[in-house]
Amino acid sequence: MHALRDHDLAVAQLRRSYAAVPSGQPVRLAKRTSNLFRPRSAPATGLDVSGLGGVLTVDPAAGTADVQGMCTYERLVAATLPYGLMPLVVPQLRTITLGGAVTGLGIESTSFRNGLPHESVIELDVLAGSGEVVTARPDGPHADLYAAFPNSLGSLGYATRLRIELQPVRRYVALRNLRFTNLTALTEAIGEITATRRWAGESVDAMDGVMFSPGEAYLVLGSFTDHVPAVSDYTGQEIYYRSLRQRTHDALTSHDYLWRWDTDWFWCSAAFGAQHPVVRRLWPARWRRSDVYHRIVRLEHRHRVAARIDRWRGQPARERVVQDVEIPLDRTAEFLHWFAAAVGMTPVWLCPLRLREPAGAGSARSWPLYPLRQGLDYVNIGFWGSVPIAEGAADGDVNREIERAVSEKGGHKSLYSDAYYDRDSFDRLYGGGAWRAVRDRYDPDHRLTGLYEKAVARA
Repeated sequence: MHALRDHDLAVAQLRRSYAAVPSGQPVRLAKRTSNLFRPRSAPATGLDVSGLGGVLTVDPAAGTADVQGMCTYERLVAATLPYGLMPLVVPQLRTITLGGAVTGLGIESTSFRNGLPHESVIELDVLAGSGEVVTARPDGPHADLYAAFPNSLGSLGYATRLRIELQPVRRYVALRNLRFTNLTALTEAIGEITATRRWAGESVDAMDGVMFSPGEAYLVLGSFTDHVPAVSDYTGQEIYYRSLRQRTHDALTSHDYLWRWDTDWFWCSAAFGAQHPVVRRLWPARWRRSDVYHRIVRLEHRHRVAARIDRWRGQPARERVVQDVEIPLDRTAEFLHWFAAAVGMTPVWLCPLRLREPAGAGSARSWPLYPLRQGLDYVNIGFWGSVPIAEGAADGDVNREIERAVSEKGGHKSLYSDAYYDRDSFDRLYGGGAWRAVRDRYDPDHRLTGLYEKAVARA
């Protein structure tokens, strides 16, 4: 009861802080961490969400949890694992918030059977642009907001509470690392596993992978279990992504499996020296985590130290290429070959995805702001780094080429990082008409920054 009372007080404080933002001033959350890579102008004041970062209830019998919008998945998982439960999809970085994963999308290795995080939301309370808090469900008077909220990036409001489905999980995750020298064979395997949830006679509960080159790629198949002969630990000197090349079988505790990518920010910690054996021994383990690396990146963006050193050394300027894209499975090998030749960044992350099937005789849900096709298999391809800007080229040219290639393959890309679409293309790809209809209903004075302005214009 105390948690619910405190939640009501926190929501009231959020509403007061929203009402205090002067008309015409950008509205943003006052939060210490962010997983965005889009530059943003800083508002004079942010919304007070200080009391909205917890887990309200976990109901093991119903298999649900009521969670505040600013609760991180790290905190959520800590509350559900003692019950032998986990969210249906746990995004790979600890400080991603539940509200952020729904309004900005998230994905992980259970997405081939559980879809995206917003698909497990039963209902959510949203502070709308009107200043009112409404409860949105798949059916009922606010079903339009429920459907349009995913990928709205705060342009339709902010989630204060979400009720989500949970799934059982075992103590350990047993892993099989499958090596492929042919990308077509890899995509065929993804299709078979997605359809049957099995491989070589064993069940598959989780699936993702890594491409080091078109001739060397891996699928990692995870099975929940209570019994393994031994477990690995990748929070110390060993580095997880390297293990795919070294081991055909592996095992982790369920907790360590969920955060296996966070310790080294996939492989990006190498840019800070954290994978050098000497530096790694000196770098405290509690600071080897994605939010620490992200703060270092933000400092670099602000002060441009590395860029100045590159200029002093006579090195070309570099373009940041940080993207996650969804490509239909039957075009994935083609896209990966193009990417290897045209961009050349490695490794890249592979995460199969399929929207959840409708329950019983129910009709499939529609998500207009990120319209993936029901019944179609996709692969999320993640690549995070930078490339030198070629002579005669401009910053952004490579990202624009990637956007064109993604559209040509019938795919979509997430909007947490740089985007370059013109407004007409953006509206076509991201449900501009549906977004405007919902915005006009719930934010009639247009106080919240628009979706295009957030994602492309960097407002």
